[in-house]
Amino acid sequence: MNDINTENLSHQTPIIGITMGDAAGIGPEITLKALADENLRTFCRPLIIGDLRVLRKTAAALGLSCELADVSAGKTPGPDQISVFDLKNIKGEIKAGEESGAAGKASAQYIETAIRLWREKKIDAVATAPISKKAISLGGYDYPGHTEFLAELTGTKEFAMSFFAGDLRVVLLSTHISLRDAIELVVKDNLINLIKFINRTLTNLLNRKVRIAVAGLNPHASEGGMFGDEEQREIIPAINDCREKYGIDVTGAYSPDTIFLRGYKGEFDAVVSCYHDQATIAVKCLSFGTSVNVTLGLPIVRTSVDHGTAFDIAGKGIADASSMGAAIKLAATLVAN
Repeated sequence: MNDINTENLSHQTPIIGITMGDAAGIGPEITLKALADENLRTFCRPLIIGDLRVLRKTAAALGLSCELADVSAGKTPGPDQISVFDLKNIKGEIKAGEESGAAGKASAQYIETAIRLWREKKIDAVATAPISKKAISLGGYDYPGHTEFLAELTGTKEFAMSFFAGDLRVVLLSTHISLRDAIELVVKDNLINLIKFINRTLTNLLNRKVRIAVAGLNPHASEGGMFGDEEQREIIPAINDCREKYGIDVTGAYSPDTIFLRGYKGEFDAVVSCYHDQATIAVKCLSFGTSVNVTLGLPIVRTSVDHGTAFDIAGKGIADASSMGAAIKLAATLVAN
């Protein structure tokens, strides 16, 4: 089995494993663009987990002068080189912008390898470039996304998707399901479990007591029952139980059209979102390109970009690497916490 020489890598600076993502998408491009910023490399020692041939071809196409070093066989990188754990798992040519089982399988193997390296204490955290749900399915992996895949790989039963955008941290009650099904999940017990989970995990990650806000489900949080009864029937009782029984600093239900901005301004440490797009529309309008996807509950710090594979612009050299850089930097910061 391949190995990596970490003898000269100081754990004073965290080692962040960066999975390359889908080779047909913008993952290789944004990974290399982010790491071309030498300032970013002062926060961590990056280790790209991917295919070295694809990365070198991408670097050449972008005109980047970064020097990539294969460390998969225990080789030691030079001081100015970027380490790559080369899986050599892209056979033949992958066409930019086209979903394929070959690229999907390879991207899943990068994730599996990252968790193996973490278990072997070769990396401290992982930042992931985007994958295609369809492509990994074509490659034989049945997961709706990174979150569920990583949870199974680490044996994690309780986890949640969240987005960090500066002082705005949004945690989702449900993720990739229909809106009709998501509404059915807005019940007292689910909310109590999520609020307790957020309080525990964010207290550990941020190293302080946290303030939690809960968004309402209905317009204006139903205006006292005028536009639905989920707030009075499920959400507010859950909040009251968490305050009275568990001493959690949680309030709501707040009108969803204002609470995310209040969180962005630092009034709360986390906002509970009742469904996927309630969270992501707010986050992406306020901080698209700089917000970071964080999986809460895993035994490893995992961050990711706030966007997908962008097959429509793959191979054109125009992808914005801001979110990838932010994900790598946040991973290093959370490890330090």
